Amino acid sequence: MLSSKVSLKALSHTCRSLSTLLHSGVEVRKAFNLAAKKTTDPKAGLALGNTVDLIREGHDVSSALADQECFPELMVDMISVAEQTGMLPEVLAHLANHYENNVTLRREFLGQITWPVIQLVAAIFVVALLIVVFGAIGDGGAQMSFLVLGLSGVDGAIVWLTMTFGSIIGVFVAYKILTAGLAGKQFVDPLLMKIPVLGKCMRSFAIARFSWAYYLTQQSGMPIEDSIDASLRATGNGAFAGAAKPISNAIMAGDDLTAALAGSRLFPEDFIEMVAVAETSGTVPEALYRLSPQFEDQARRSLKTLTTVFSGIVWFSVAAFITFFIFRFVLWYVNMISDAAGGAF
Repeated sequence: MLSSKVSLKALSHTCRSLSTLLHSGVEVRKAFNLAAKKTTDPKAGLALGNTVDLIREGHDVSSALADQECFPELMVDMISVAEQTGMLPEVLAHLANHYENNVTLRREFLGQITWPVIQLVAAIFVVALLIVVFGAIGDGGAQMSFLVLGLSGVDGAIVWLTMTFGSIIGVFVAYKILTAGLAGKQFVDPLLMKIPVLGKCMRSFAIARFSWAYYLTQQSGMPIEDSIDASLRATGNGAFAGAAKPISNAIMAGDDLTAALAGSRLFPEDFIEMVAVAETSGTVPEALYRLSPQFEDQARRSLKTLTTVFSGIVWFSVAAFITFFIFRFVLWYVNMISDAAGGAF
């Protein structure tokens, strides 16, 4: 079985291609076969080819896709409902829009975070340069090593670079390992959402995705409890995905959607009020669909603020670092002159 996931770009192209082919009346197996040949992603091509083989053996499309273990659960769930309701081309078109939007959001995120990351790397190398410079002062810098964490010279700079970049890589790898499963995301994401600015950004993106997914699952006729579960998992946020069962249980116990969502304490008050108004008129899916772009815009603004704050922290830290070393160097130099003057008498 395939273990790695198909890229968002490949998913958007695949869903768009399948939707167009099925809308045109092309038979399902042939449509998947053509989509497999058209994709430029090797994983997607192999998975779609295997899907065609399973469909020929009598499997339905959703179970054949699920068997590949490389397609998102939302896609599999939505296609399963679409097969039952005869809305497969329409659902695939909505999924294509969803994944295209995610590709755009990821591109925007990388574009906004690139400059602060460059600044961080530059700051690390500035400190490494200071270590080399201090190491070049007086007998190889043996007397100066106390200025930079006991490091001096080229060897000290190498140790510094290894420590900093090693720590960054270690944190990144640990985060990936922790968030590889739902249990890990349910532990990590709630903690990250407590961080100012970052938490607001994560919450806004999650609500935007929940709103879109809830509209789509309801439009396709998915039962409410399954719709809630699929929509919260579609957020990609462990805190929201972990709230799926309590929210579903509250609804099954007789609570309306507004009360169930409010009970999770994940949704802001204005969102809850909008859901309450829509629920009285029976237009919750449509209302959430209209709200989704607004929360995406809010998330983009939060992301821009986050990168600005991160950039400021990086440069403030390196400035404070350099200032600290300059003062220490000046004090060391003054003491050295004082000692020399005292020894002359």
